Amino acid sequence: YTQSDNDILAAKRVDSLMNRLFIEPAQGLGFPTADWDVLEKFQIEYGTWRLNDRMKFDFDFIGLQNYFPLTVKFNAFIPVIQAWEVKAKSRKKPHTSMGWEINANSFYNIIKQFAAYPNVKNLMITENGAAYHDKLVNGSIVDTERIEYFELYLAALLKAKNDGLNITGYMAWTLMDNFEWAEGFNARFGLVHTDFKTLKRTIKYSGYWWQEFLRN
Repeated sequence: YTQSDNDILAAKRVDSLMNRLFIEPAQGLGFPTADWDVLEKFQIEYGTWRLNDRMKFDFDFIGLQNYFPLTVKFNAFIPVIQAWEVKAKSRKKPHTSMGWEINANSFYNIIKQFAAYPNVKNLMITENGAAYHDKLVNGSIVDTERIEYFELYLAALLKAKNDGLNITGYMAWTLMDNFEWAEGFNARFGLVHTDFKTLKRTIKYSGYWWQEFLRN
């Protein structure tokens, strides 16, 4: 959020929890204790349980799911992590209907971060997309904001590819509006509109955009 020492350390703790906690042990690097000392409690068990050896394994690719950057600031009242999200709206940043910041540069940065690990052979983007308040008007859904989102993020993906990062696939979230585990039917991510009463499907403008994008 700011360049203060407290905010930077808070961001490193969140990065350790959200991004590094699984990939680094899987590579035999242990837990990221340098940026979050609470993880040393896991480290203590290494000698007894040989966690470092047991968690390390070979894998064909890393599946990366990314929607938005998480901007945080230090907050001493939050237990353990001591970090608090600063919403995009309060920072006057462009965002989706769910309040998720639109920032394709952060997408590029997280790809670069994971590609830098020594044993990552391939990266596949297994989820990326945006939810908006789509309206069915005269049989059509004109979701130009979603198209603009994909244009930005695919440009960042292409930049990463051109920079030599080994990206083998990309999956847009998602084909059809569905039941989101945390948001229910309120968050519409689909390229195809779903009427949840009749189950009728209608291709959105973004769906036709993807059709032309892949065709060309």
